[in-house]
Amino acid sequence: MLSRLKPLLTSATRALGIELKRYKPEFPLDCVSLRPDGTPKGSVLLAYILEPFQLQRDKTVSTSHTHHWESVLIAETWRKHGYGVDVIDYRNHEFIPQKYYDFFVSARTHLETIAARLNPDCVKIAHLDTSHYATNNHATYTRLLDLQRRRGLSLPDSARFVEPNRAIEHAHYGVVLGNEVTAATYRYANKPLFTLNVPTAVDVELSDTKDFSACHNSFLWFGSSGMVHKGLDLALEAFSAMPEMHLTICGPVSAEKDFQQLYRKELYETANIRTVGWVDVSGAEFARITQQCVGVVYPSCAEGQAGSVVTCLCAGLLPLVSREAGIPVGDFGVTLENASVEEIRSAVQQLAALTSEELRLRAQRTWDYTAAHHSHEAYREAYGQIVQRIIADSAKQLSKANVT
Repeated sequence: MLSRLKPLLTSATRALGIELKRYKPEFPLDCVSLRPDGTPKGSVLLAYILEPFQLQRDKTVSTSHTHHWESVLIAETWRKHGYGVDVIDYRNHEFIPQKYYDFFVSARTHLETIAARLNPDCVKIAHLDTSHYATNNHATYTRLLDLQRRRGLSLPDSARFVEPNRAIEHAHYGVVLGNEVTAATYRYANKPLFTLNVPTAVDVELSDTKDFSACHNSFLWFGSSGMVHKGLDLALEAFSAMPEMHLTICGPVSAEKDFQQLYRKELYETANIRTVGWVDVSGAEFARITQQCVGVVYPSCAEGQAGSVVTCLCAGLLPLVSREAGIPVGDFGVTLENASVEEIRSAVQQLAALTSEELRLRAQRTWDYTAAHHSHEAYREAYGQIVQRIIADSAKQLSKANVT
């Protein structure tokens, strides 16, 4: 009957100027289930990056963004603690739970929506990979205004907006990628917060043949979309006034046409600035670039923790980063307090003036720090400690509730 009605319905709707099409969401609807070794203690629902769990066995996890490996490591950690894990795409707001879940770990996007469908005693954990949306959006609007005043043009496509959400309000706990600067943007909610370092996308061995006397005045800007948000405009203005310093740019500049047009002179006509575009961090070209640079300049106005910078730290590049990048610089890098053009110039010149031996030692300390805090093993250990504390704390809260 339905097969006979379908052509009639199609003809009728077309006569009215309406074309019926099969609904196809822009995100996968799959749910991948992972079992622990032995009898499960319970179940966890993870709403984050689904792609790594859909790969064929002979395929490797993508290095295009650190969140691919994050999703894998999060699931591995819960399995190690004895829980079965169901993984869905973080964009899948249509997911309808079919069973009881002890814990729900979710990116900010649809935590509130999915949480309302779960059993009431499910413990909800917000996995927060950016600064709070109000902080982020205020910061990116401020950068747009600053650029407008300096160059007389608005570039909304070069901002980086976070959608409004109430993930932290609807969670019992928050796991924040970044440091205290990032975590502070969520303190208002008065929820237990744990900070967590971003894992590396690739493992890089520190080169022992790098010539610091040759590269002491060469720097890298490396980032994804949102050029004004991430301070490329500031870096370009700083380096264009320092012909003795060199800047290489790796990022999708050509995708932001208005930015490209406004800074065409700096991007393509300034001798000491080279625009490469997007590069594969696991490829030979990126390895050559990091070998030829001494530091990474990243004056972003808001982040969780900048994964692009962490990738550069893996190669021993010294960080010159804003406080908002979420990267501790220890005794090897420079924190930009206000990320002005003048401050960037001063920091670059200060670092370039160091001796080759001091630069080599700082590069080694940078690599050592990254290996200790951003390796996959470091992420497993740190996230495992967070999981243990949440399991113990939620059990204590449940016990108290039962007593009362």
